[in-house]
Amino acid sequence: MTKSSGIAGWLVAAALLGSPGWAATAHDKEARSSSTEHCARECLEGIAHKYLDALVQRNPSAAPLAEHVKFTENNVELLVGDGLWGSITGKGPPSTELLFADPEQGQVGFFGVVDEHGVPGYFGMRLKVEDRKITEIETVVNRIPPLPPGVSPPPFATKTPKDLQHFAAMSETVPPAERVSRGRLIDIANGYFSTLQQNDGTLFTPFADDCTRLENGNITAGDPSSAYVPARITCAEQFKKGAYRFDSELRARGFMLVDEERQMVLTRGFLDHNAVLTDFKLTDGTPAVSGFKTPSSLCLLELFKVRGGKLSRVETVYINVPYHMAPVWKNGG
Repeated sequence: MTKSSGIAGWLVAAALLGSPGWAATAHDKEARSSSTEHCARECLEGIAHKYLDALVQRNPSAAPLAEHVKFTENNVELLVGDGLWGSITGKGPPSTELLFADPEQGQVGFFGVVDEHGVPGYFGMRLKVEDRKITEIETVVNRIPPLPPGVSPPPFATKTPKDLQHFAAMSETVPPAERVSRGRLIDIANGYFSTLQQNDGTLFTPFADDCTRLENGNITAGDPSSAYVPARITCAEQFKKGAYRFDSELRARGFMLVDEERQMVLTRGFLDHNAVLTDFKLTDGTPAVSGFKTPSSLCLLELFKVRGGKLSRVETVYINVPYHMAPVWKNGG
């Protein structure tokens, strides 16, 4: 779910192989796999911290980079040292940082806050690590410039990056007896995307009764005390109403990192709005209006937390991009 989706959601609420070199290649892959396997959670998180420190210092040479690195910022491939590397002036305090890791696949992720000359932004990051070196860097930066004097923020985005508070559950280890398999975690995350796509009230994934969602630092579901009316009901209740029927497609889905200990999945995707649907009805017959009048898309990194086999928490960092923008990354990488 996303900021632009939140706009429309607010309106809805108003209505409411065999060559000689094969053996050597296989041996190399096995060696790399063994090395990656031994880079456990602490190792991966340490590499992430080194990368973030190097980023703040604007010094790529201080990061443990492989010889060849694929680096993207907001779905655009750049040279390491470009983009945020040249403009960052700081990052948020530890209270705004969330790390998660997949030792089996050598992946580590981070959600937090960055600053660029006084302009704060929500920051999502994924690193691929091989032989204790970073080979892939995928980042999304949602910059939040100050509003002009006299302009109020929309009701779903009243908090700024300095206010970022992650759900406490995201950092909790899930007892083994309550865990589900890697494959099942991915199925649950994919089911959320399928529920969101062309939302007609059907649920394609199991939701916890208290499922809540954080989008660019603002709670948009599951907070009964929220001043933002749609956020007062849970994820499942919103979807049962078909409140996001104007979402035309959630494509280029990727499920890159599975943190089995914490039962989390880091995903990517593009949420398209073709703007064909303008007026519609919720599943209870209530008239609703889409906030999307022209075609648009959202590029997102989305993190799902599962407890007892049910989706319980969602955190997202997203940006607006040109309609139907092509993905740079494919599937898991």
